[in-house]
Amino acid sequence: MQPLIEVCGLHYAYDDGTLALRGVNFRLDPGESVALLGANGSGKTTFVLHLNGLLGGGDDPQPHVAVCGLPLTRANLGLVRRKVGLVFQDSDNQLFMPTVLEDVAFGPLNLGKSPAEAIEVARHALATTGMAEAEERAPYHLSAGEKKRVALAGILAMDPEILVLDEPTTFLDPPGQRSLAELLRNLPQAKIVVTHDTAFARSVCTRAVFFQRGAVVADGRIEEVVERFRWDPYLANSRSER
Repeated sequence: MQPLIEVCGLHYAYDDGTLALRGVNFRLDPGESVALLGANGSGKTTFVLHLNGLLGGGDDPQPHVAVCGLPLTRANLGLVRRKVGLVFQDSDNQLFMPTVLEDVAFGPLNLGKSPAEAIEVARHALATTGMAEAEERAPYHLSAGEKKRVALAGILAMDPEILVLDEPTTFLDPPGQRSLAELLRNLPQAKIVVTHDTAFARSVCTRAVFFQRGAVVADGRIEEVVERFRWDPYLANSRSER
């Protein structure tokens, strides 16, 4: 079985010299849902930004990252970004059009769909996320949970094979977290969930990868990984990684 994502020995340093990733190895197979755990500054977000070319993916071949068999190169960025849908921690970073429907249709339009086709797939994505009745509302009038669902709908409208969610429970109350977990469990895409919330991770994922100081130090069944580290999100964070 070809993995959806394969990362081998990935290193990354920021321009200021901060070494953020130290030889990361990772594999995501079709149908998997994987939680990325670890303290702030352990490299989780830096890692996932490589998966759709927001980091890396320059003119030279990037042999360390492959998505659906495609090496992460500038030539492949368009294809890779269609396959990997990234939902940001702050939904306001993704919502910018006057109405919810226009926002969700924006991506399909940029993929070359006609306005009618873009509206059709946008409405389907909004129905999938339970936001069909909000299509004429302004995104900035939505609650945090509604914004998260609309941001997710915008990604689903692009028909990705992989969903990457960065701290998806941020700003959500407990009912909103439970509702989002149920929605994610019912989506067919493979998922990578960056989270500090182990209860949420358990409810969505079966496997966990634990980051520490820019390296993967555990990879296995989520209960085993959580028990091994007795992970506490308020432990002291590293001052040298992002």
